[in-house]
Amino acid sequence: MLSYAAALFHGFIAWLVATIGRLGYLGITGLMFLESSCFPFPSEVVMPPAGYLASKGEMSLFAAVFSGILGSILGALFNYWLAIRWGRPFLEKYGKYLFISKESLDKAEEFFAKHGHISTFTGRLLPVIRQYISLPAGLARMNMKQFCAYTALGSGIWVVILALLGYFLGNNEALIHAELKKITVGLVAGCVLLVVIYVIYCKRKKVK
Repeated sequence: MLSYAAALFHGFIAWLVATIGRLGYLGITGLMFLESSCFPFPSEVVMPPAGYLASKGEMSLFAAVFSGILGSILGALFNYWLAIRWGRPFLEKYGKYLFISKESLDKAEEFFAKHGHISTFTGRLLPVIRQYISLPAGLARMNMKQFCAYTALGSGIWVVILALLGYFLGNNEALIHAELKKITVGLVAGCVLLVVIYVIYCKRKKVK
């Protein structure tokens, strides 16, 4: 059963590499749009193959990274728009059944107005959260320019990491997966440290 699953995964990776090679940068943008939207598609199987193709000279590494970041931003904006268009009206109408009051929505909006930048940036670097951090940002109507800037920064770091893994490790899925585990632990630890420093900074600023 395990060998069958492994064969399927290898087949999927081969198909993905061929698809990206055929669709090029548009394919990367489209797949990363899905990864960043409400239809999560793992970036771990998109950017490494693109990096691998770049190492073979079949793609530009810079253009592949740019396409990945562009797709991430577009997907995040899609979630952001969904939250603004449908999220707040729905929660204001039915939130009481979910124990969400209008006051709590107002507090969330105030929170993202003050701390949306750090929340969006760190959220884009954390597993699972990266796909959905755009929703609370949209609900709180976070400043659009600020949202795009910190989404680009956070997703940019992640996209570059994935692309470089593919560039230097080739299509060795097992090795890439092992390195990703280490990198993810490091990113989570880094985000926790960054948030702690930010909280301390905010407290000191408030005291002054």
